[in-house]
Amino acid sequence: MHHTPGLTEFPADDTGRRSSSAFGQAVVADALRPADPAAAAAAERETDWRRGYLRHFKALVETGLAADGTAGYEIAEAGLASVQARMRYVRDDGEFTLAQALLAAPERALETVEVTGTGTAERELVLPYRGEQLRGDSLHRQLDSWVTAGVVEESCAEAVREVAANPDWLDLNDQQLVALGAGAEMGPVNAVLGWGGTVLAVDLPRPDLWQRVSGAAAKSAGRLLAPFAATHPSGGSPAAGGSSAVSGTPGADLLRDLGAVAQWLLSFDGRLIVGNYGYAPGAAYPRLAAAVDALGVHLRHHRPDTALAVLATPTDVYAVPASAVAQARTRYQDRSRLAGVTGTLTGGRLLRPNYACDEAPGINDSLVPQQGPNYALAKRIHRWRATLARRDGVVSFAVAPPTRTRSVISNRMLAAAYAGAHLFDVEIFEPATASKLMATLLVHQIRKPRPAHPAAWQDEALSAAHGGLWRIAYNPRTALPLAAVRGLALPHRP
Repeated sequence: MHHTPGLTEFPADDTGRRSSSAFGQAVVADALRPADPAAAAAAERETDWRRGYLRHFKALVETGLAADGTAGYEIAEAGLASVQARMRYVRDDGEFTLAQALLAAPERALETVEVTGTGTAERELVLPYRGEQLRGDSLHRQLDSWVTAGVVEESCAEAVREVAANPDWLDLNDQQLVALGAGAEMGPVNAVLGWGGTVLAVDLPRPDLWQRVSGAAAKSAGRLLAPFAATHPSGGSPAAGGSSAVSGTPGADLLRDLGAVAQWLLSFDGRLIVGNYGYAPGAAYPRLAAAVDALGVHLRHHRPDTALAVLATPTDVYAVPASAVAQARTRYQDRSRLAGVTGTLTGGRLLRPNYACDEAPGINDSLVPQQGPNYALAKRIHRWRATLARRDGVVSFAVAPPTRTRSVISNRMLAAAYAGAHLFDVEIFEPATASKLMATLLVHQIRKPRPAHPAAWQDEALSAAHGGLWRIAYNPRTALPLAAVRGLALPHRP
């Protein structure tokens, strides 16, 4: 029997309602339970998840520091098991887990369209920054400046220097980047194509998006391959070897075409780097994160050498090294008298210290309530999978800097906070700089993989380019409202 493509959905309750909040709350409680049953019970008792989720996401990181940091693995394992046991793939003949959906024959086959670039490959590391192209000494000076300002961790600067010193690493022809969310501004697609690499590009079949992505590929030195759901005049499948009668836009919806995308990716020989760059608004984001997670597990089962690549958001909770705590505390002690008065007058609601005491590791809580619990959950699913996959394979994971992407700037308050963030020693990056920097870290982590650290948080803190959030004087949530006030007063940046 032929089935129309299903859809990745939250589980239904007794009334048939599919709730993102109920799902998120249950997953967080399940993740906490093995390591801290009391914290799990507190998450289950939360009566207003949309507003109350912040402390429970912080608890996931704090609890992960138990047992010398090895509890982080236990939490990741329990959290992902909960996600995959609960999420549903809903078809006309029933509901299945995502793993079951991936084992079934796909509802349709995908063909391939190819764009081969005509440009010359970049053979040295060049980073676009504020109108300049940084290379050689100018690149090293900028890295020094970022480290001194606390914008990136020293390990991030070291990784970039090492790639610059080994330009042959940029030639990725021995592997293929799978870009899930190929149109993402923060993704490495343009950088990898610029270095002459091959990208298997998956994103929604939207004409404007594919025009932009394929246009960039055509000018590059690389090769872009995209899936294509062929529609043929006869209604049947194409004749052997022919796709001349194909019409429409390339692309695939990972919430629907999971099995078809898996089959398409496995049809390519050679090592895959599965890069997770897709974004979806609201409740669709954790559904997408769960689908991508199941896809990654499936691909690594069939191809154990498959590497995973994840960009972590800076607006989350992280355990951070003692040096970050020390710099932030020094800055807090050196704060202006006006800042001290502001903190006192607001009853400690504004300009609270980033870290209350000298602690190692410190807990940096940069969650932004405007982004909401669905965003936090999707990002945590990505992080959990990176933690587990690192134990038995190669993973590229790095905290990316706050960046003026379209999705961030579309939120008026976040846009205003970003405009005023420099007042608090936070650097907001342009997409071209951020994406090339993160692509460089990807190359480093693929070319020089490290064994997993027994304490999961140590791997997450490595090579972080957090824009300064870990090292500023104040807890970001208590400073961003003031940055936004200032940002609203500034002339609008294009």
